[in-house]
Amino acid sequence: MGTPVSPDPTPDGVLATAPERAPTAPERAPTAPGPAPERPPTGHDGRYLGRRRLYLRRFRRNRTAVAGVVILLLLVLFSAFGELLTPYHFSDADFSALTQAPGTEHWFGTNQGGNDVYASAVHGLQRSLVIAVTVSVLTVAVSAVVGAGAAYLGGRTEKATLALIHFLLIVPSFLVLALVSHRLAGDWRVLILVLTVFGWMSTTRVVWSVSTSLRERDYVLAAEFMGVHPLRIVLRHIIPNLGSLLIVNLTLGVVSTVLSETALSFLGFGVQTPDVSLGTMLADGAGTITSAPWLFAFPAGLTVLLTVSMTFVGDGLRDALDPTSTTGAAGGRR
Repeated sequence: MGTPVSPDPTPDGVLATAPERAPTAPERAPTAPGPAPERPPTGHDGRYLGRRRLYLRRFRRNRTAVAGVVILLLLVLFSAFGELLTPYHFSDADFSALTQAPGTEHWFGTNQGGNDVYASAVHGLQRSLVIAVTVSVLTVAVSAVVGAGAAYLGGRTEKATLALIHFLLIVPSFLVLALVSHRLAGDWRVLILVLTVFGWMSTTRVVWSVSTSLRERDYVLAAEFMGVHPLRIVLRHIIPNLGSLLIVNLTLGVVSTVLSETALSFLGFGVQTPDVSLGTMLADGAGTITSAPWLFAFPAGLTVLLTVSMTFVGDGLRDALDPTSTTGAAGGRR
């Protein structure tokens, strides 16, 4: 066996070694992997969704809300164009067909005075919708201005506003509504005014409670520092940030107004003849529910459909506008 050959020595007699690495910056210790940052929601095309598109997508995921919109649109179309499908006016009387059951000539039958129930239902739904929507819009507008204004101004203005609200909340508003509307012959315009006057307090209390936190935001303080008028601050910086709350109260306010108007008209304190609303039709049909059930069934069905559809729409809007809602969460699938 031959002797092993040793590596060639260097000129200094030291074995050659691999060159050392140049000193580098100190390496960071590996960190534990954390949760990935949440990405903004995107559409099918990969683009980020805007706020409106995101709210719309959340709303469309709620099937009951979509069904409520469909039912509501059908009711609005029925009230707007339903009278074109019949030759009768709600005030016309057919004395040859008194309390006639539904048939080919009178689709929903007639009442004791010979009035066509279909034509009366169309006009009654239209009148109830006009009253409910108008009162709800006026109530939300008054509540937004008064509640946000009281919260922003504070001091004596806030205390006086809250004292007035608490006083009106304990007043038996139903009795006042009944007396005033009956005294003024049941004019639906007066009914709108009276329902608005006694319907803004609860929403105002909620708006004030939320606005007390908004008045401390940086953008409100910056506007104050720049000398912006208080009314402009309330209208431009506080009320727009209450949009989701006001929208939900607007839709649910339609439901409560329909029920209030129906109850007043049913008791004879709301809309008066010769005008017609769903409440007056229910009052006329309540006494003949066994002998002529169609007089009560059709207006009752329209009232139920209207209130249920608006409730579904209000719940859907609340879930879509609430980022903490699980029903309208952006991460779900269609």
